[in-house]
Amino acid sequence: MKNEKPVLVTRSSLPPYEEYMEMLKPIWESAWLTNMGEFHEKLKEKLRDFMKAENLELFVNGHTALEMAIQAFELEGEVITTPFTFASTTHAIVRNGLKPVFCDIKPEDYTIDENKIESLITPKTCAIVPVHVYGNICNWEKIQKIADKYGLKVIYDAAHAFGEEIDGAGVGSLGDASMFSFHATKVFNTIEGGAVVFKDPELKDRLYQLKNFGITGEESVEFVGGNGKMNEFQAAMGLCNLKYIRQNIEKRKKLTELYRGRLEGIKGIRLVKEQENIAYSYTYMPVLFDGYRLNRDQVYARLKEHNITPRKYFYPCVNAYQCYSSMYHPEDTPVAKKVSQGILTLPLYADLDQETVERICRIILED
Repeated sequence: MKNEKPVLVTRSSLPPYEEYMEMLKPIWESAWLTNMGEFHEKLKEKLRDFMKAENLELFVNGHTALEMAIQAFELEGEVITTPFTFASTTHAIVRNGLKPVFCDIKPEDYTIDENKIESLITPKTCAIVPVHVYGNICNWEKIQKIADKYGLKVIYDAAHAFGEEIDGAGVGSLGDASMFSFHATKVFNTIEGGAVVFKDPELKDRLYQLKNFGITGEESVEFVGGNGKMNEFQAAMGLCNLKYIRQNIEKRKKLTELYRGRLEGIKGIRLVKEQENIAYSYTYMPVLFDGYRLNRDQVYARLKEHNITPRKYFYPCVNAYQCYSSMYHPEDTPVAKKVSQGILTLPLYADLDQETVERICRIILED
């Protein structure tokens, strides 16, 4: 039977309507809509506490946050990164005039293969941009050792790791900086939005100036900056959503456990093993179809017939994009290529009911 209402791969978590409307009243009264207003500053403080972050700057979206984080370090040359990621990661590198060098991923958790990084380092290498994939945290200790050995910056794309902790510490404490996305479809959203968490407090002024046109005073503009400011409507949504983040993560956890209970141990279906020292936020439900009687595309089509839309995420690999096809070949990262051809992220969001999860699993498993 086809679902009457479409079931999408994700759905935005929203606070009670009346609560958000109430938050908008002081914005109307003050007419202060953007430029680091009261809600912007309040959200920054609350997120710093929640994420156990030393330093944090808010941005209009995650991509701008990453692009400006990279720019803040004034890098030149090559950046080692992963092709198994969203377009934003690579685009942010390229738009900073840097050359991505793609490193393959590990088949067990889809994060960058730290054992292959060192062989890709050249005299032009200036940084490593690893990605925490589906909330799986990179081998940060090995990555940091390599970075320290060669004097490289480490800037994490942590778009999938909001609110996560590793051995009790916020994941933003890893590397030199980490970008977090607060896009509408993420575990925590500010409609659009993002943040950079960073170690060196001196980076604060640089990031602030980059997101505010390079303005350093009422009559002085010292840098060529852009406009990356989060507005008050976004910040208000963030303040509302932050109240419910713990219970939403708990809901996602239960749904993830339900998926695992139904799909784990099925021949040809592989689920990522969770790391014991990670407190997860359960961002996505990735399933790899490798030797199953239906391939990934067939499973995708079967679910679509029932008005259920999973996502081939990430497919294709970035090094297979048309815009990079003259420079890179997906065959150079065989693990990433194979995973991208078999991966499917199933619907997962706080408001998803268990009955629908059961139904999705039945459709996948039925003969």
